[in-house]
Amino acid sequence: MIEGEIDGTDAAKREADAALRGAEEAELAARRESQGRGEELVSPLAEADERVIESALRPKRLTEFTGQVRVREQLSLILQSAVRRGRPPDHVLLAGPPGLGKTTIAMIVAAELGVPMRITSGPAIERSGDLAAVLSTLSEGEVIFIDEIHRLARPAEEMLYLAMEDFRVDVVIGKGPGATAIPLEIAPFTLVGATTRAGLLPAPLRDRFGFTAYLDFYQPAELEIIIRRSAGLLDVALTDEAALELSTRSRGTPRIANRLLRRVRDYAEVRADGVVTGDIARTALEIYEVDEHGLDRLDRGVLEALIRRFGGGPVGLSTLAVALGEEAETVEVVAEPFLVRCGLLARTPRGRVATAAGWTHLGLEPPASLGEPPALFD
Repeated sequence: MIEGEIDGTDAAKREADAALRGAEEAELAARRESQGRGEELVSPLAEADERVIESALRPKRLTEFTGQVRVREQLSLILQSAVRRGRPPDHVLLAGPPGLGKTTIAMIVAAELGVPMRITSGPAIERSGDLAAVLSTLSEGEVIFIDEIHRLARPAEEMLYLAMEDFRVDVVIGKGPGATAIPLEIAPFTLVGATTRAGLLPAPLRDRFGFTAYLDFYQPAELEIIIRRSAGLLDVALTDEAALELSTRSRGTPRIANRLLRRVRDYAEVRADGVVTGDIARTALEIYEVDEHGLDRLDRGVLEALIRRFGGGPVGLSTLAVALGEEAETVEVVAEPFLVRCGLLARTPRGRVATAAGWTHLGLEPPASLGEPPALFD
């Protein structure tokens, strides 16, 4: 089992971050195997060695957290109310794409309450006994953070139902007709669950969370603030123009913004005088194949194959993947979400279709048919 304890010090928080590596390392390895290429500079998933850097850049309090204004305000009310009552707050579910700050918010919850924090992940809890071992050692008021909670094993998930409501777990001893369930009281705790796929959570589990926060992508102005703060912590000389350039290419994701900042810093230190200017940022990102909209080589490959080889579509996912030499899952999970969000690609019942914006992004004139209303049975 992967778990860590946080006692409020930076060193302990860095050690606790290691508890989150397992699930993301496996997912990154699977993606790399299917892609057959190196680091995804604009991937929202964290590399294993990035965890150490991220821990140093994480805000420690709600007042330091940038963006997610509505979530921050709601969470502040919940935490302040719990502190005044002297009781643990309701269980919290954080949902949203990777890289938006779910782990950071979970750590802030523990810091604001002034309590220890236990970290684990859904894939690490393979049996109900694993979960019982963690829950039975919690101190009163402690926060337990379960990342990728939608990947919990079913037996552990069912045990969690009772623990969240009645702060009790039933430990089954023996098998068959002679099996006996022994109730085990546990200290009141607060569960903070994080998921990138809220739709996969069973309704009984989702309903047991007293507060659910949906994290949205960040605006460029918010990312600028995050980039300037990270530059200060990393001792990087950064101009306002460079901060703006990085923010517009970060896909609305702080993790990507911090990663681009580090890559641009490397370029500035090796090829320039160490100061990150707008021109330096643009040149460095051109080398790393990240364009002005945040698209990388795979994203542009999907668009180019769809438009130049298939006339803009519609074309099936598997056909598109074969044309790119990639796995269908790689195209669907890694590239498509951002292209759809940017309005460059559309998913239709007949297949993937390039939008007029997609044609324009490649410097091509969109066909006149894209401006016509669809036929009744299209």
